[in-house]
Amino acid sequence: MSLLKPKEKEFAVVLLSSGMDSAVCASLAAQEYELAFLHFQYGQKAAKKELTCFYKMIDYFKPQKYLVAELPFFKLIGGSSLTSEELEIPNGSEKQGIPSTYVPFRNGVFLSLAVAWAEVIGAKKIFIGVNEIDFSGYPDCRKEFIQAFNQAVNKGTKPETQITIETPLINLSKKEIVELGIKLNTPFHLTWSCYRQTEKACGRCDSCRIRLNAFKEAGVKDPIEYA
Repeated sequence: MSLLKPKEKEFAVVLLSSGMDSAVCASLAAQEYELAFLHFQYGQKAAKKELTCFYKMIDYFKPQKYLVAELPFFKLIGGSSLTSEELEIPNGSEKQGIPSTYVPFRNGVFLSLAVAWAEVIGAKKIFIGVNEIDFSGYPDCRKEFIQAFNQAVNKGTKPETQITIETPLINLSKKEIVELGIKLNTPFHLTWSCYRQTEKACGRCDSCRIRLNAFKEAGVKDPIEYA
């Protein structure tokens, strides 16, 4: 009989917005790591619904650690239709430039806090579901941004700290993300992608439109309800 103890899994922090991409990231991270879920309430219009879905995914994945961070300053700063009461969330895609749903440097702030928590709990990886194929055009979802941020993490943490930001979905289409999630038994029925705070997803905002199209292309029915 072997007296060697089984090797303990390392922690991975998963930025879990409650959307389909972050849920697939959680499924991937669970293959190799102990999970630490990080969720942000930043004044987004769908905040209440996203938080409800987050706790449902806590019950599903049963992470070893989880943290809900309140970031009220995004609403104070404004500049995004996701957070500002003065700006309407558009229906469908905005054809030119960065869409109004872009929250200024949101992923930069999110990742900074994720790195701080990862350093405290000894996590080696941070998973974030950014995507550069079927996405709304946010500049902080691009591969070059993540590469630069990884360099900043290396320069700005303790010498013994080894943290890498992982973006396993960065080169996948939304259809491929749905297919991967189905393969991994990702609980898509617990997720929420709509930008609006409604009982049923609106089906009209850019996020709903991209999601619906992805499930359609994958030949699978989206399990959440739409208005």
